[in-house]
Amino acid sequence: MFLIYDINIYNIMAIKSSQTLVSEALKEIKTITPDQAFEMFKENQCNLIDIRDVRELQKEGQVEGANHIPRGMLEFWLDPESAYFKQGKLDLNKEIVLFCAGGLRSALATKSLKDMGFEKISHIDGGFGSLKQSKFKIIQE
Repeated sequence: MFLIYDINIYNIMAIKSSQTLVSEALKEIKTITPDQAFEMFKENQCNLIDIRDVRELQKEGQVEGANHIPRGMLEFWLDPESAYFKQGKLDLNKEIVLFCAGGLRSALATKSLKDMGFEKISHIDGGFGSLKQSKFKIIQE
């Protein structure tokens, strides 16, 4: 009688941590302060986009006048070839300024849009947490 053993060889894959991805993104993208964002927003020179989840907006409030595009739909809503493209929602001649809760997701999202070919793109250091301490008006719905 012969015994045949099935030997599974697992490839151990080294993955990058989310913090590594954020650190790498920050080296390649433009980061602005809440004050810089406020000046651009006040002068109507940017599309201010909140990429937080809708539950975060409901719980924490939102920046008055900011556009909301959930992080999971961002690339699709901004791709003219996508079925989800939001024609006329933004003025793509203006800088796109992203923010999330603390600046990590928006850093990755900014890198993703840069990789798509967007040139006028930045994110706000500290995200919504820093915006609450700035000149922006925060509203609750």
